[in-house]
Amino acid sequence: MITPEIENINIQSEESIITPAALKKQYPLTPGMVKTVLNGQNTIKNILHGQDTRMVVISGPCSIHDIDAAKEYARRLFELSMELGDKLYLVMRVYFEKPRTTTGWQGLVIDPYLDNSCHIEDGLKMSRALLTGIAEMGLPAAGEALDIVTPPFLQDLFSWTAIGARTTESQSHRKMASALTATVGFKNGTDGNIDIAINAMRSVSVPHNFVSINPDGHVAVVRTSGNPNTHLILRGGKKSNYSAEHIELYEQKLKTAGFEPRIMVDCSHANSGKNPAHQEVVLNDVVAQKRNGNRSIMGVMLESHLNAGKQSLPKDKSQLKYGVSITDACINWDTTAQLLRMLHHELPS
Repeated sequence: MITPEIENINIQSEESIITPAALKKQYPLTPGMVKTVLNGQNTIKNILHGQDTRMVVISGPCSIHDIDAAKEYARRLFELSMELGDKLYLVMRVYFEKPRTTTGWQGLVIDPYLDNSCHIEDGLKMSRALLTGIAEMGLPAAGEALDIVTPPFLQDLFSWTAIGARTTESQSHRKMASALTATVGFKNGTDGNIDIAINAMRSVSVPHNFVSINPDGHVAVVRTSGNPNTHLILRGGKKSNYSAEHIELYEQKLKTAGFEPRIMVDCSHANSGKNPAHQEVVLNDVVAQKRNGNRSIMGVMLESHLNAGKQSLPKDKSQLKYGVSITDACINWDTTAQLLRMLHHELPS
């Protein structure tokens, strides 16, 4: 029973949506899809724990807004993975939710039609359809867990998950991450704070209890055993933080906290000064560190799309340029392939 004088005065409406179980029934997993996701999860865990010497590469658009362009990118990345797979484990960045500093488009799940209509059920269906297609192709997917209620709808199709710089310090996201099956990377804070990410890793490693929804959409208490598969992601802050001096400092911090130093370098964001072309500079520095014997850097991230740059959302959506990001600017496919072939060639055998 609602007491209108004191409850929900800022809520305009409420709308029931499909349950996680019903969505999964509409977009079921085939044995091939399960094999892709499971192999991706296990491979990344093996790389994380030093049982596989390859480097994880998370590469893809800053955000997904065009399903056809995302499918084309996935096909190209899968073909490249067949070429470079002996040294690099390529995982497609498939980000459906975008944190906003103030306002702006919040991603395919929230606003799939790019018009602020926010048909979230359609966004969930479109997202799951894309993920099943990528998994059927044989390519593992990486996502960011942002909304704490959406994981039951989509997380079974991710082989790796990030907690972003704006949410790493959130207790709710730490509890959620403790329940995830995939390896979870925690980004340092937007100001460059590393300690909040290491604290998050410590928090996630132990059991938690929190309120969420179950597969049937009912409110439930989730009790977790903790997630032992986590690592640090360096994305820069007020300045870049990928140099050998930074890495050495963070290795010691991780050891002091009781973790084997395992670090992923985000070549974009503050590390590139928000200039997508500078991702090459960051990647070259990582290569030099690896050739000098670094063993803690287990992966890199690239923001990459079919075509370079970014575009604003036009009122006429037919004017959108194909394969160009509508959030952060990206490098194009040719540059991506060139950089990854360079990384493959230069990494020690």
